[in-house]
Amino acid sequence: MTYLGVKFRAVLMDEKFPRDIGLDELKTWCTEFYNHGFTPEYEGGSAGNLSYRIKEGENQFIITGAGIVSKARILDNSLVQVKSCDIEKEIAYYYGTRKPSSESLVHYAIYQARKDVNAVFHGHSERILACAERAGIVQTKQEEPEGTAKLANAVLAVLGNEKFIVMRNHGFISMGKTMKEAGDLAVKMQQRCMTL
Repeated sequence: MTYLGVKFRAVLMDEKFPRDIGLDELKTWCTEFYNHGFTPEYEGGSAGNLSYRIKEGENQFIITGAGIVSKARILDNSLVQVKSCDIEKEIAYYYGTRKPSSESLVHYAIYQARKDVNAVFHGHSERILACAERAGIVQTKQEEPEGTAKLANAVLAVLGNEKFIVMRNHGFISMGKTMKEAGDLAVKMQQRCMTL
């Protein structure tokens, strides 16, 4: 697996964004996801991306940046703020010193569709992918290219009120009202799949 870069157009608004109270918690969850094997490293980067909504009622969010080699210890400059996205035109407007994660369109689509979701954690787990059908986990209808409007729309098509879904042949998305809720759910699903 090799990092192919961001496929959407990333429009830089400013390299600086205000330090937010949730940054430290997000960095802690990045380490947790790394420790659980949800963010495997590969040539040029690491898989998975985590975000949280900055303010209830708005769709702006903080997300891990693109091309991070390891999520074991994330620094502030590895995070970016996404102001908005145009999903169909595949454009993301952001603040920060690196481009936003390749799955920013998926995160934005979820925040826009689900006002009850304030944290979106995307990880990778062969075990969860393998047991998704047996465990009754909702999956996208088909595999779509990562980082595209097609994948964002495939997620929206099955999202409903789900808190945990699998992107077919790709990875999982764990959602919650809080980062703790999203993170704990991912760990719980991994444990559940270990027993199946």
